[in-house]
Amino acid sequence: MRQYAVTQKDGEWTVFAQGQPVAAGLSRSAAVRMAEELAFKAEEEGDAVELVIQDYSGELKERRSFGA
Repeated sequence: MRQYAVTQKDGEWTVFAQGQPVAAGLSRSAAVRMAEELAFKAEEEGDAVELVIQDYSGELKERRSFGA
């Protein structure tokens, strides 16, 4: 299973893949778009995917599973 996350710290949004940051300093919409693109690509490759997106207050906003 591949895991992707979008989190905010100190006003900056970061995209994580497998617990490692892959992009930082993004707007929330850009970070969500990047994480969704990574998740859909992984799903197309046949992997199960978990995508977690934090909302502006720090709470978990979305949690979706895709694929295999």
